[in-house]
Amino acid sequence: MGVVILGAIIIFMFTSPSLSGYAYDAIHLSQKNEAPSSQFWFGTDDLGRDLFTRVAYGARISLLVGLSAAFIDLIIGLLWGGIAGMMGGRIDEVMMRVADILYSLPYMLVVILLSVVLGSGIISILVAITMFGWITMARIVRGQILLLKEMDYVLAAKALGASYGRILTKHLLPNAYGPILVTLTLTIPSAIFAEAFLSFLGLGIQAPMASWGTMANEGLPAMQFYPWRLFIPAIFISATLLSFNLIGEALKE
Repeated sequence: MGVVILGAIIIFMFTSPSLSGYAYDAIHLSQKNEAPSSQFWFGTDDLGRDLFTRVAYGARISLLVGLSAAFIDLIIGLLWGGIAGMMGGRIDEVMMRVADILYSLPYMLVVILLSVVLGSGIISILVAITMFGWITMARIVRGQILLLKEMDYVLAAKALGASYGRILTKHLLPNAYGPILVTLTLTIPSAIFAEAFLSFLGLGIQAPMASWGTMANEGLPAMQFYPWRLFIPAIFISATLLSFNLIGEALKE
């Protein structure tokens, strides 16, 4: 079910602009706030821009941010958690206390403050989200490394003279891919939600670029009279988060 929902969103993301025939930033003031119809399948906003096309472009930004943030969290988490778990002792203690201190900070508040300092844009959002997003991945990796490094095949590799780097990359991380994959899958919707939330607050993607969070922010004041402007991007945000969570739960089982 998760794969079907996500696949449908990806197909919609790439095919919708050519199907609608409208650019995401094309303004038609004479056709503003039109309800969904055969001409504008998802209606229009207060500037007459086609919501069908804008939702598709919003999907590109949301998935780009989500996948990029998850990949960065994966790389940092693998390095930090892998080194801490492999080395052990004082190095492990210092590295995990640093992670604990960062984890104790209010995540969303720090992300908002970083977004204010760094300004708007995709790069700023990625930096703000990934500044603390890698900590959960690092903890998962460290736990798996501590469990696996006591196995007989790891002890045999040490006896044969294998270096720490080879043991970590050839023996430990490949055998810990299950929990890592599940954590990665559940990291993506968190990053998508964070981007949508920042854009909703006006700290993320700026007009005329389309983002689900920005579209929801624009549709909120008009909810009473033009509810489709809020509900359509909200439905796509919810469906995307649901699809990744379903996939993550299935992988966990």
